[in-house]
Amino acid sequence: MDTNITSFWEILLWSFWIFIWISAVMIWFRCVFDMFSDKTLSGWGKAGWAIVLVFLPWIGALIYLIARGKSMGERQVAAISAAQAQQEAYIQQVAAKSSPADQIASAKSLLDSGVISQSEFEALKAKALA
Repeated sequence: MDTNITSFWEILLWSFWIFIWISAVMIWFRCVFDMFSDKTLSGWGKAGWAIVLVFLPWIGALIYLIARGKSMGERQVAAISAAQAQQEAYIQQVAAKSSPADQIASAKSLLDSGVISQSEFEALKAKALA
């Protein structure tokens, strides 16, 4: 009975350490990705941070978060805003409707060429103005 309790606590302890290890790895990768995506950091600055993050990974990540944590968040917010603006511009470009005046002019040209009747023109005009 005592071995079951011990093995339960060992499993719980291992789960805790695995969680800590995965969290630390994720933080380290986030620091590395942020370092290389930062356009304001010079090449020498990136090289210095890379050396620190490679040779002192966990302490280097902690120092990076302390020194550059606020700007990391600002860069991430700026990147998200830029991506949203690009997406909105793309959606507007792809799904751009022509103005009602353009739709009526197009329908008028179809009416003048005899492709549609006057009643169809009126229906298209009403739809464009709706």
